[in-house]
Amino acid sequence: MDLEKQPQQPVAPAGPAPAGIRASDADRDRIADILREAMAEGRLTAEEHAERVDLVYRAKTVGELAPLVRDLPASGVTGRPATSPYGYGPEGPTGPAENLVAVFSSSTRKGRWRVGGRTNAFSLFGSVEIDLTEALFGQRLTVINATSIFGSVEIRVPENISLRGSGTGIFGNFEVDTLESTDPEAPVVVVNGYSVFGSVEAKPKRGKLIANLHDQLRKHLGH
Repeated sequence: MDLEKQPQQPVAPAGPAPAGIRASDADRDRIADILREAMAEGRLTAEEHAERVDLVYRAKTVGELAPLVRDLPASGVTGRPATSPYGYGPEGPTGPAENLVAVFSSSTRKGRWRVGGRTNAFSLFGSVEIDLTEALFGQRLTVINATSIFGSVEIRVPENISLRGSGTGIFGNFEVDTLESTDPEAPVVVVNGYSVFGSVEAKPKRGKLIANLHDQLRKHLGH
């Protein structure tokens, strides 16, 4: 047999299948946005939404995310434009998000810790506490996406920063005590989200201030 006359077979490109690609924080946030809209439109019950959101933040790969929105409009991990993660200003923070999840339990973040640009807080029959009064802000803008279903998310901030928010309470409470710092270089904390038969509350903590605000910001921003 003449091997030179045999037709060349195409070689399949190497590499992992798309479903096996590791999911990013942006992928998870995009799927969570689709689920939130579906519940607001009545396509999902509160229980169905809670179950799927829990799976979203446990997912490791893109393939695990896709089935969660396959039966919903605008489903899929790709092809949907990313929405802004906060309601004020021209652009959102970048970098990985920290996830605080409480399902029939509690989750707390407080003390001396470095705050990232984004934090996702999810409570289902549980409680999440985020205390920023002693935290180190590594950037001016910090966004907290809070979801509470039959639970609570409580956020406390120093009195000398700016606190803003945008959210909805569905048979529940979403409350952000807006605060505008007189210092133009003060950190800005924006709380977005919603509660269903639960509560999301963000308030300044009386008597708590960020000491040496200008020095801290210049140090972390590299000035």
